[in-house]
Amino acid sequence: MTVKVEREIKLEYESVQAARGAVESLGISQTQPRRLQDDRLLDMPNGVLQSQQQTLRVRIEGDCEDAIITFKGPPLGEVLKAREEVETAVKDGRILLGILERLGFIVRFRYQKYREEYARDGIVISIDETPVGTFLELEGAAGIIRQVSAALGRTRKDYIIASYPQLLQKHRETHGLPIGDIIFSGPSTGFNLEHGE
Repeated sequence: MTVKVEREIKLEYESVQAARGAVESLGISQTQPRRLQDDRLLDMPNGVLQSQQQTLRVRIEGDCEDAIITFKGPPLGEVLKAREEVETAVKDGRILLGILERLGFIVRFRYQKYREEYARDGIVISIDETPVGTFLELEGAAGIIRQVSAALGRTRKDYIIASYPQLLQKHRETHGLPIGDIIFSGPSTGFNLEHGE
């Protein structure tokens, strides 16, 4: 089994166009087109994973049922967001979710975002359109992340290391939104949100 340490930061942008402009300024090629990512965080009913700051995520992409299952360990306490990460592709995410639910796991939170990806020289840059804003996510070695963020005119004070679930929860609390999943209910270009129970 291959275990890696994921290192990443997010940088916030005022719009998708601004984020794309930033990536274009770096001359980095697109590797994955824009698509919907439908993420479900799972845990046991007693919340054992959350209490240990661990994550079990099933991500289904686009219109297909292909999925990726990911385990993330607790944060490693660096300036960048750093966590152990183990993941693998799965042929049918809906069947996988059914198996995990039969084993006692429950979906504790579901959220969606639109993502497109770019890569070069050991760094992956994702443009993420979320209900709480547009972000560039930079993933790679710490030195490369710092170099690329500096080339974008950003400093350590701009680094966001919170996860999307944390950012969504903070947004929900700030705006008095009900507890529940955060998913898109409108067309693929809109942010008409459905806050499920």
